[in-house]
Order: sequence, then structure tokens, then C-alpha cells
Amino acid sequence: MPIALHLLGRVDYSPIVTAMQEFTATRLPEAPDQLWICEHPPVFTQGLAGKAAHLLMPGDIPVVQTNRGGQVTYHGPGQIVAYPLIDMQRAGYYVKEFVYRLEESVIKTLACFNVTGHRVAGAPGIYVRLDDPGSHALLPQRPMKENSGSEPFRCAAGSDPNIPDFTGLGKIAALGIKVSRHCTYHGLALNVAMDLEPYARINPCGYAGLRSVDLSTIGVSVSWQEAAELLGQKLLIYLAP
Repeated sequence: MPIALHLLGRVDYSPIVTAMQEFTATRLPEAPDQLWICEHPPVFTQGLAGKAAHLLMPGDIPVVQTNRGGQVTYHGPGQIVAYPLIDMQRAGYYVKEFVYRLEESVIKTLACFNVTGHRVAGAPGIYVRLDDPGSHALLPQRPMKENSGSEPFRCAAGSDPNIPDFTGLGKIAALGIKVSRHCTYHGLALNVAMDLEPYARINPCGYAGLRSVDLSTIGVSVSWQEAAELLGQKLLIYLAP
């Protein structure tokens, strides 16, 4: 059953969250999966585990408590926000694979602009090298499978995976999901061409000093619409059963 793609344009954050919750709570087993893609007016969103200390000086930007995973992040014009509403039980994958598929969709989208997206052990999301965004060189802090099987992933450099290393990196895409009755909502955000100043008002995703970047910052000129359509197509491919 194909995923229905909806490009919603710019919409307020809270009504979208309410609509996702209602869709997920009432969907029937035969209901087709959906993918909503939009952008939001400026808003800080605080996840279930969010700590007030990571909100440094929100100022005139509203802060919304939400039920996704993770800490505080920022949404604003020039950012693509994708909300996959997926029945994982029907699709045949679990949460870790779902997250992997989301990240892979972003990585493949960035590759179309000659940008290499990277994963960092212990820190969901996608990162780019600030000195050379197109570099394919593997990060020492990338996730690696353990041979012992006792821990599914370790940091390739052997450091503590609970303390991610962001040296030389900027975060270009953030993830925060919720799963209810095997069905997903919330999702991911990819920075295209934004006012990045609001990120200085928070510790993004709970990490002090983590730099947030967008495609424009690293030299890629692309419209929101073009990038949104491309990310949507990659998500349709990588979230398929």
C-alpha cells in the first residue's frame, strides 16, 4: 500500500501535532500511511525528556511542550519538517530501523547536492563536516556495530557513546519521533535556508555548543520547494515496507 504524500506548505505547529495525534489514535488497520511535509513559523519545541536548562533565552519565540522524544529544538521558515505517519507493524520494521531509514533518506537527499551527511554515535540526526561538506571520509565518531553483541553500537574512536563528539561538525537535520500502537508520528527536520540565530537561544537537542547549519550556510542554493519534493521522494522510497 503506497504512502500518501501531502505537501502542506507553511502551517502552525500545534494544530499539526493535534492532527497527527488524532489520525494515529483513530486510524484503522487498513488506513494508508501518510507523509506530511511542511514548514512552521518560528517555534521552540520541547520533547518529553526536555530540560528547562536547555532553553537559554527563548525571547519572543513561543515554546511548545510536545510528546515526541528528545530535547529542545527549533522550527522556522526555510526548514523542511517531515511527519511520517507509518504503521510499523504492517511495514515490517522496528523503531531502530525506522530511525535508520529516516536518516538514510536525509543522507540520500544531501547527496543530490554533493553534500555528505554523517551519523554520530549516540546522537540521532545528520551532521556535516564544516570544513569540507562534500567529504566522504568516515567520521571517527560514527556508529559501529560491536562484534560481541552485548552493545549494538559503539563509537568508532572507542570513546563513551553517551558523550557524542561534535568536533568539526554542524547539525543539519534533527529527529524526534513518537510511537503509539505501533504507529509513528512527529519526525524529522532538514535545514535548507533559515535564520539560524534562534539556535543560539537553546542548547540544540540538549547539547551545549552544538552548531546548527543549513544548506545555504554550506554553499548550497536550492529552494524550499525543490528540496522538500526531493526529501519527500527519498522518504517514500526508504520508508516503503
